Amino acid sequence: MEPLSENQIRSSFVNCTKGEASRLKLPLDFAELPWGDLDFLGWVDPGAPLRAHLVLPRPDGPLGMTLRVPGATRTSAVKSSLCQLCLTGHASSGVTLLAAPLAGARGRAGNTVGIYVCADLACSLYVRGKRQPKLRSGRYEESLTQDERIARTLANLDAFVAKVTQG
Repeated sequence: MEPLSENQIRSSFVNCTKGEASRLKLPLDFAELPWGDLDFLGWVDPGAPLRAHLVLPRPDGPLGMTLRVPGATRTSAVKSSLCQLCLTGHASSGVTLLAAPLAGARGRAGNTVGIYVCADLACSLYVRGKRQPKLRSGRYEESLTQDERIARTLANLDAFVAKVTQG
């Protein structure tokens, strides 16, 4: 992913108001982001921990989405969970449900779509082996190459983006 400016990021959001986009906080490590290892920029808002944001490169410019993080998590007997984007297995606390308001009038009416993703939104780093999940049984073995895992992650992300932007 090519580095983005703060202005590019704030102007890219499709499912929130311009005011909301202007108030969001960028990642604390924004100046040190490993842009070359990212397929998309994802972060939990340091100023509003119940908000998360995704910004994806697109041919016509970046596309940003804001998402809601659940305020309370249920206690579960589930010991591990799988991210629906990168298919990385995590301890149950390593995956969270994010809800994205739909773009346009349907989103303003309160309609959302949800997805279970890596809680730290670092899917790109997990797929590349730059970050390891905290999973007792270790990482799941796959026969796919790294490029194939990246392509699968991007296809899953594209499908989620289509749900948000096209309702």
